[in-house]
Amino acid sequence: MNTPVSSHTVQAGAEQRLHDHNMQLPPVPTPLGAYVEVVQTGNLLFLSGMLPVAGGKPAYLGRLGAELTVEDGRKAAAIACLNVLSAARGHLGSLDKVSRVVRLGVSIATDGDFREHPKVADAASEMLVQVFGEAKISTRIVLGVASLPLGMPIELEVIFEVTP
Repeated sequence: MNTPVSSHTVQAGAEQRLHDHNMQLPPVPTPLGAYVEVVQTGNLLFLSGMLPVAGGKPAYLGRLGAELTVEDGRKAAAIACLNVLSAARGHLGSLDKVSRVVRLGVSIATDGDFREHPKVADAASEMLVQVFGEAKISTRIVLGVASLPLGMPIELEVIFEVTP
């Protein structure tokens, strides 16, 4: 049986969708080095590599296929994505100003034999679709790497198009 979709659901902005999905954003992340988390140029918002940090500490450490499972990687990607959303909201004031997710880059620290990169990256992609809607889905690149900052398994890089 199909349930009718209310106009509220169809018209809901990103902030309402966060609320509807019970997503709580963490505090705006702080840089771990000599850089800034967000730079806006024109109508593009570039976010620095976001890590799975929660409460100021790494939520996960290790490499996929070695110390961590696909499910661990998906959870780490989701935490990193919440940090993306928090940084964007901190800069813009509201995620409703995001008109499109342009690009999602996902770097995954692996043991070299790991092959499930898309499943891990999908956790971040799926969260962005939940918040911004299917019409704003992004392009994506997923890379397996030998290591990432502080031994964390996931790093996300995101570019948003924003309204003035």
